[in-house]
Amino acid sequence: MPAPTPSTGTELLDLRKLPLEAQLTALLDGEVSPEQRHELEQRLASDENARRLHEKLRHGADFGRRRLDDVLKEPVPLALVRSIKSTQPPKTPIAQRAMRPQVKLAPSGPQALAAALILFVVGCGIGYFAGTTPDADEIATTTATAPANTNDWLSDVTAYQRLLIRQPRHLVEVPASQAEEISSWLTTAIGVPFRVPDLSAESWTFQGARVILGDNRPVGQLVYSNSDGDIISICFRKDAQPPETDDFKETIKDEIGLVTWHNAGTSYVLAGPSAEAALGQLAMRIATAI
Repeated sequence: MPAPTPSTGTELLDLRKLPLEAQLTALLDGEVSPEQRHELEQRLASDENARRLHEKLRHGADFGRRRLDDVLKEPVPLALVRSIKSTQPPKTPIAQRAMRPQVKLAPSGPQALAAALILFVVGCGIGYFAGTTPDADEIATTTATAPANTNDWLSDVTAYQRLLIRQPRHLVEVPASQAEEISSWLTTAIGVPFRVPDLSAESWTFQGARVILGDNRPVGQLVYSNSDGDIISICFRKDAQPPETDDFKETIKDEIGLVTWHNAGTSYVLAGPSAEAALGQLAMRIATAI
């Protein structure tokens, strides 16, 4: 009597027993045989409802992939980095701890088939709902029409500083070589007289200027960089009403450090890397020079 052929555990499921959403999800994931692919493609060519559902699932998969790429591009918050570096190692060596008995799970054939069916249904459900959510352009349009926060111009300054960090080749509107134009332009646009501080002794080189918006009001921005590629900016605007104190105040918003102060009807912000330990001292130096 010949010995039975051992199962490889890689047999494909009979897709015809699964819901259409699961079949199309398997097609998108490449988990189908050539025969199954040909059969599904023939159905898509002749069934408009199947084509519509396939497009929604594909759109959902693309949407999730773009969101994952955006998350991976975000910088790690400085607070998290500091927390990891400050974590103490365990006092008891791991090798000396009592090892828990290992439990090996070996699902049977029916259990594996049931688990695969559940994963197919869950996966197609996620793809369907992701596909029916608004895309990035719709979300951006909705956000742009929301009313701005009129109580905190520092959030706008922080956002512009992040933008500068991500586009170091396009830092300014008017370069430092046009100093006279910068002076007359910003004085007229902002309504505040100023001088461009010379920070070369602190290894910061003036790159130029631009006008941004803070609380829907014009803000002057002087941009500097150093040899390490770091970027700082001095932002200033005319006060709507005087603050309670003129003292220097330092805050951190993720990877951006902010030092604020007030003088002679003008509010100032120095924005730079939160890891820069001398940011507060640099702000005091700027306050006497600007």
